[in-house]
Formats: sequence, structure tokens, C-alpha cells
Amino acid sequence: MDSGLAGKRVLVTGASGGIGAACAAAFAAEGCRLVLHHNRGRERAESLAAELGGAVVLQADLTVEKEAERLFAEAKERVDGLDVCAAVAGVWPEEDVPVWSLPLERWDETLRANLTVTFLTARGFLREVERNGHGSLVLVGSTAGIFGEAGHADYASAKSAIVHGLLLSLKNEIVRVAPRGRVNAVCPGWTLSPMTRATLTDPSVLERATRTMALRKAAEPEDVARQVVALASDEISGHVTGQLVIVAGGMEGRLLHL
Repeated sequence: MDSGLAGKRVLVTGASGGIGAACAAAFAAEGCRLVLHHNRGRERAESLAAELGGAVVLQADLTVEKEAERLFAEAKERVDGLDVCAAVAGVWPEEDVPVWSLPLERWDETLRANLTVTFLTARGFLREVERNGHGSLVLVGSTAGIFGEAGHADYASAKSAIVHGLLLSLKNEIVRVAPRGRVNAVCPGWTLSPMTRATLTDPSVLERATRTMALRKAAEPEDVARQVVALASDEISGHVTGQLVIVAGGMEGRLLHL
């Protein structure tokens, strides 16, 4: 099926990471004009842009309001507007810390690196939607925001806010400025990416993680990217908004395998 995305101007935040890079490659395969955002991964982002035959590469620390605003201003200038935004950027703190030991500093940093970053990204993109009257936004959450994640209450809380309160508010707000505008979200489960690969290389960790999954394997970034592209497409998902697609091998909040 033709996605109808050829020629669309697409911003992918966090494009230097595993899922972000896969999303960029998937959009490039559809013939999109890409803007690849990174914060610290300049070399990875530039290498990816070269692999994809050319893309605009822009740096911004999206935890900082002025830098987020600069990103959208520069993206608008470089590709003359935006049609789609994949809000992938986020950070999973690897250390397992229960709430009774969780410092307020880490709590604040994790919410800022995930929830605030997604808010500033959504706000910047929706301002562009208000200007041009159309647009599709795809948020990236996590199964931690659905089932919780012991030792990572900060991350789970941030992702839950993204894929519930924020998602459901934005899908109602976008139509005020774009009658056919859509906002959806994807929730990856355990996915092989630079952020998690060190953890998942431990066979015992992967074995425990997949006990709640019907398909006992970690996802590849491309598994997530294909769902992002499908939701971004007005041709494939034109009457889909406010929806959450879970890419986690049938994960449930209970043990499926003894």
C-alpha cells in the first residue's frame, strides 16, 4: 500500500538513537524529506544522514525551552515547514532504584528528559500545524508507562503521562487548528537499542523480561519504526487518532511462562 508520505517533511527527534535512526530510515524509504535531530550524537546523526542519501541534521537540547524553539525555527527554515513529527527522544536511566531510595534530582531529570522533552516537541510541532493547517504527530512512549517498571518509577511515570494524559489531550486540541490533524503514540517494550543493549546482552535479564510476552524475544528498532510510519501516514491511518499501539510481543502485566 502506498503510504502517501513521499515528499512529506518529517522531523525525527532522537534520530541518533536506535529507534530514532530506524524511524528515519523507514521514513526515508517512503520518500520523505527528513530533518534529523540529535543532542549529543552528532557523528551518528551525520553518518545516518549520509547513509540515507542526505537529510538535514540539527542539534538541540530539548530539555531547554529556547533550544527546542530554535530546533523548530531552523527546521522550518531548512525544509520550509513540517508535515510529520516523530517524537522519539527520551532517556531510560539504567540504574535500578526503588522509590524509597530515589533521589529527587533523578526524578526531576528523568521527567524532564522524557515528559518535558515530549511536551516541548509537541508544542513546537503543533505551532507549525497551526500555521499550515495540517499535520501528524507520533509520540513514543514505553510499556513501562502501561505496566509500570519496578526500580524505574520515574521513567514509568513520565511515559505514562505521555501516552495517556498528553496523548488524549493533544488529539482533541490538534483539530482546533487542523480539522484532519492526528496525534497517536507507539509504546515499545524491550527493544534492542544502544540505550538497552548493554542490559539485554545478559541472557538472564532477557529471559526474565520475556516471561510476560507471548513472543519471547526483544523487538528490533525496525519493528517500532514501521508502526510509527503507519500511524504518521494519512493514507494508512487517516481515521486513526488518539490511539496507542503497543509493540511488545503481546506483553501482559502477568507471567505467561513459568
